[in-house]
Amino acid sequence: MHEASDCAFEAGVPLVISHHKCAGPANWGRTKETLPLIDIPARRQDIAMDVYPYVAGSTVLREDLVDEVIDVMVSWSAPHPGMTGRMLASIAQEWGTTQREACIRLQPGGACYFQMHEDDLRRVISHPRSMIGSDGLPHDRHPHPRLWGAFPRVLARYWREQKLFSLEQAIHKMTGLSARNFRLHERGEVRAGWFADLVVFDPARIRDLATYEQPVTQSEGVVLVIVNGVTSFEAGRATPLRAGRMLLKAGASTR
Repeated sequence: MHEASDCAFEAGVPLVISHHKCAGPANWGRTKETLPLIDIPARRQDIAMDVYPYVAGSTVLREDLVDEVIDVMVSWSAPHPGMTGRMLASIAQEWGTTQREACIRLQPGGACYFQMHEDDLRRVISHPRSMIGSDGLPHDRHPHPRLWGAFPRVLARYWREQKLFSLEQAIHKMTGLSARNFRLHERGEVRAGWFADLVVFDPARIRDLATYEQPVTQSEGVVLVIVNGVTSFEAGRATPLRAGRMLLKAGASTR
């Protein structure tokens, strides 16, 4: 983190720390150290971070990430497709192997690694500099539930239930703050003349339904989605209209 902030400062560019988290039991609780390491250099330079609202990460099956301590759920396996959705520890016990040996036998494949602690996640997600990201991969065979549920989860779990921030702060973390940090001009706020990217939702009903076992599950409470002034989601389903645009590099026109 020191190196990243120093390099960005010397280069005169903003810094975004992607997916800020403390992974692995040996690092749990260290957000008490890392968050001040963001606040201190932020006095001299532009620094932001993003966070996804889950304690599990997702990537390919890798034996070096299997420590026999954290839970690992197999999201897909080419040689053993029937193991999708099962915990690696259970598979290893059934096969009479170590978890690392089972991981190798299941490759190529993917997994969700429950390597973060909820207390750290709460600290990061409530920090004023943190933006919300999904890191969802739409072409995964069995995606992480963040692909379908990340943003409604922030509103349901961390705003409505846990009251970590106000509704306005929650929305800002998912819209205006991201647009500002990534220099997406005329986006992220409701203003006359700006791009009309809008989501209408019921604050009492909004919630994620996607789970690790059933990740491709639509959230509840979203009433209407408008992209560039065109309705793309209404009455519980997507419309055939496509008005999205590729967003260009900072400073370029996005019209």
